[in-house]
Amino acid sequence: MNWILFFLAITLSLFPFSYSQLRQNYYSATCPNVENIVRAAVTKKFQETPITVGATIRLFFHDCFVEGCDASVIIVSSGNNTAEKDNPINLSLAGDGFDTVIRAKMAVDSSPGCTNQVSCADILTMATRDVIALAGGPSYAVELGRLDGLVSSSSEVNGKLPGPGSSLDQLTNMFAINGLSMSDMIALSGAHTVGFAHCSTFSNRIGSNVDPSMNPAYAARLQAACPPNANPNLAVVFDPSTPLAFDNQYYRNLQQGMGLLASDQILYTDSRSRPFVNSWAKSSVAFQRSFVTAMTKLGRVGVKTGVNGNIRRNCAVFN
Repeated sequence: MNWILFFLAITLSLFPFSYSQLRQNYYSATCPNVENIVRAAVTKKFQETPITVGATIRLFFHDCFVEGCDASVIIVSSGNNTAEKDNPINLSLAGDGFDTVIRAKMAVDSSPGCTNQVSCADILTMATRDVIALAGGPSYAVELGRLDGLVSSSSEVNGKLPGPGSSLDQLTNMFAINGLSMSDMIALSGAHTVGFAHCSTFSNRIGSNVDPSMNPAYAARLQAACPPNANPNLAVVFDPSTPLAFDNQYYRNLQQGMGLLASDQILYTDSRSRPFVNSWAKSSVAFQRSFVTAMTKLGRVGVKTGVNGNIRRNCAVFN
């Protein structure tokens, strides 16, 4: 037992709980109106183009799973550095997500007293919460106090984000590395109630041998929308029922064999995860509660503190 306690003490000293600095109302003394400023900017962007919702949520997820929630995914490549943004798996990130953060940052920095006081990582966190609420999802209190990362490298992305064909074990393990449970993973997958996916991410499921876990009528609709040799930029919505609403329809779709990606449908076909799907398909309240819990935990991943981060003047460029 003593050896276990010794190992635990060493582990905690090497990997401190950096998210301990996070708290609600973090900017109350420096930029007290920051959440209203960000919400106004995000609302304007949302009114211009509703696809901002899925784009911003996905940007937040891709950011947090690589180097932590530090806005490193927003950095543009320069010189000899190829940034995260230009890794092949991130090339499909919609520009509207980036634009949402850039606009919100400009709005914050234009407010007297707030210039260079609020990190891009925190702005992305607030913007993600706001687009979810604007689409009809839960509006929840967010923890703030992250610094922006000092590193953004394409090579760091490899192997850290789930693929469209990931198995339940692969998904569970990848989320566990980031301190997230299977329940958290399934709740966060519910964000696929909005957004879209390119045909190439599921084309192997609708070929000559249709994935047997897919609803035949749904497969036929996808085949019509994504014919062979389709334009690689062609995409379809995740949720054909309520594509613009953040609700629990995603889980109901899974029950009907209408998960777009193999990594979506596996959540229902695998008996270990099916109870979560059934529960949240039945209760929107239960889903939203679990989703908020999971999002809060996700926002604590890899938080930068002290000399490991700063507040960027331009979210897309290191200071």
